[in-house]
Amino acid sequence: MVSTSSRVSIPFEPIRTAEDDFDDMVQWITSRATLALPLHEVEQEQIERSREMNRKLLQEHIRHRGDGDSGPKLDVQKEGNVLTLDRGRVRCRQIRSVFGVVEADRRGYQAETHCSVYPLDEQLALYGRSYSYAVQRWTVTAAVLGPFDEAIASVRERTGLTISKRTAEELVVEAAQDFDSFYEQRKPEPPESSGSIIACSADCKGIPMKKPEPAVQKFKKQKGEKANKKRMATVVVVHTQIPRIRTAEDVVDSLFRTPLSVVAKRKKEHRPQNKRVWASLTKGKDSVIQEAVTEVEKRDPHANKTRVILTDGEKALQRRTQRLLPGAIPILDLLHALQYLWAVACAFFEEKDPMTIEWTKKQTLRILQGQVSRVIQGIRQSATKRGLAGQKRKVVDGATKYFYRNRASMRYNEYLAQGLPIASGAVEGACKNLINDRMERSGMRWVERSAEAMLQLRAIYLSGDFEEYWIYHLAKERERYLAVRAQPCG
Repeated sequence: MVSTSSRVSIPFEPIRTAEDDFDDMVQWITSRATLALPLHEVEQEQIERSREMNRKLLQEHIRHRGDGDSGPKLDVQKEGNVLTLDRGRVRCRQIRSVFGVVEADRRGYQAETHCSVYPLDEQLALYGRSYSYAVQRWTVTAAVLGPFDEAIASVRERTGLTISKRTAEELVVEAAQDFDSFYEQRKPEPPESSGSIIACSADCKGIPMKKPEPAVQKFKKQKGEKANKKRMATVVVVHTQIPRIRTAEDVVDSLFRTPLSVVAKRKKEHRPQNKRVWASLTKGKDSVIQEAVTEVEKRDPHANKTRVILTDGEKALQRRTQRLLPGAIPILDLLHALQYLWAVACAFFEEKDPMTIEWTKKQTLRILQGQVSRVIQGIRQSATKRGLAGQKRKVVDGATKYFYRNRASMRYNEYLAQGLPIASGAVEGACKNLINDRMERSGMRWVERSAEAMLQLRAIYLSGDFEEYWIYHLAKERERYLAVRAQPCG
């Protein structure tokens, strides 16, 4: 009897390996068609082919590591006790690597009331998310340097992976969680390896925040109402430096440069050393300044260095810093003082009048020479002689009150003779680099959790500690994984 049914023969197609892909790429790179292509097209195609080849190599690597089988029983530490788990089934897990998605077959161990434990997860350092820590690091560093959309696009271009904006934000928050403990355990440079001056600067900077509730559409804002609300973050900087002795004339020449000015450049050894910058939106000012005090104490445990506090003249900030760091020399940031001086000059003269700059330059020199009281007296007398009134008189009175209130921290002639810093350029730069350049771009609004994490990660990055921090963070991730594994199922 002849069967009326027939089997269709399907040709066997072997699974292509990384070696096959490599051979194909060698043939393709030297083929006649490829030799006729522009170089940039060859490069892009080579990247794509290499990524797939590397993905297969990584997949093969994972296969050779096995499934994590540790025998019929597995003992794990759980809250000081030993929990014995039985060998269970093998389950597949997808891993999003820098070369693409790969899979790992993992042997599970379980108990009746506890969730499964997979030894291979610990061996591969896959403690939570499906994204490898290499992908997480790329995402975090890209987000620290630029907007989330740009970070996502950068990771997609490098890896071929598509990460949602929400996931990228969560990765940033998770990456920042070890900020405090990292700096608490970190040992500073030996005191003798840096300059004899240790400076601490503090300032506040606003961050645009999202409104907590959906805003009702309004066609007209009320008086004084703003389109968005800012919250103030406390920014601090601690650094050391060697004394830089200058004269008042040296400083004036550097501030009021002309095309013919010859200004001595600051030598490398006079620049801030071991500078650490950081900021917080959620901690109070006292708490952040106390962290700065702790950093100062760690760097100068025997109080052998000259301690300096640079502020902008805000009363509350000055009181806090001087209370928490007694014995430090309080110095009013010269650049903030000059802003008031310039405002007075504009009240006396037209802003574009050459006399405005000349007058400001002359008074700056007198302030740097320690003649603050005479400058205050001269400004008041000039205002009276000119018959200033209204807004201009208000500007003059505000400036003279500011100078009088801060005169004890404006002994610049003494500070220059001792080689002390007189401007808080470090904290001003920190405000710009930490906040302005990343968190105040057009249209950006932040929630508290993401803003705090971004401040911490940018502080780590700008302080030059990211490499060390990431190693520490991965170690803490492992600790957290070991602490919570084998949790009761529920």
